[in-house]
Amino acid sequence: MSEKSIVELKTPPFPYYLDSGCSNFQVGDHHPNRKKLGFFDLLIMLKGELHIGENNQQWTLSAGETLLLLPDGEHYSVKPCDQNTIFYWVHFGHVRREKPLIMGDNSIEDKLYPSVRDTLCLPKTTRLALPQAAFNLLQQLINSPIGSASLKEQRLFLDLLAILEDEPNRSAISVTDRLAESVAAYIQENYRSKITNKQIAEALHFHPNYIVQCMRAKYGCSPSVYLLQYRVERAKRLLITTDWSMERIADEVGFLTGPYFSTCFKRIEGLSPFQFRKQYLANY
Repeated sequence: MSEKSIVELKTPPFPYYLDSGCSNFQVGDHHPNRKKLGFFDLLIMLKGELHIGENNQQWTLSAGETLLLLPDGEHYSVKPCDQNTIFYWVHFGHVRREKPLIMGDNSIEDKLYPSVRDTLCLPKTTRLALPQAAFNLLQQLINSPIGSASLKEQRLFLDLLAILEDEPNRSAISVTDRLAESVAAYIQENYRSKITNKQIAEALHFHPNYIVQCMRAKYGCSPSVYLLQYRVERAKRLLITTDWSMERIADEVGFLTGPYFSTCFKRIEGLSPFQFRKQYLANY
């Protein structure tokens, strides 16, 4: 099995979420050895290095990399961690077949499942182009209270798989596009706080001028304008789904004052927040 292999899961039914967590290994710790778990074990690295093998294949995973361990495989520690290592793990099942079909394996024919309408293709291992998007979903899964709605967890889990499935396509995306998407993801995560070009540059380790250039090339605007537009979009949702005051909504989406929020909103939408809410309610 090469590192570029793909694990194919026939759908429907879709894989189902079991549980997830975050492990923190100190220097000298090993990943536990396991065999035939009966469910998939997805590892997503946050920090450090993890030395792990499965079925005579070995990997050294670093920050932003993923590895999908198979339910009927045997995985084991190759060597102990030589630095502090943190990684997320997600356990999930799939009822279509006990053994997943590996691309290039002709021993299992698709005619066995004539009702199958689609295939979910997940990379065996990959480096995430936008790891923060996956980290955000994982934190939501992990922080879900015990007994929370399983439908919400399943939705978050499928969003995570969608990110993984799309990774092979991202190899063709230019560096400019990737940086612009990273900036957009950073803004969407931190829009409630004050954000400057300098902060973005320090977080992503690129020059501020280059970041502005990339954002304009992909989104047609600077990071500050993207932030303003995103805040207004979030405000629009609150205007039609809550009865909150303008001041509260302004504070919730990152505007310093209600009047400034109203001025920005009207400049972008062509009407005030109050008029927007009134118009929506009149239509419904």
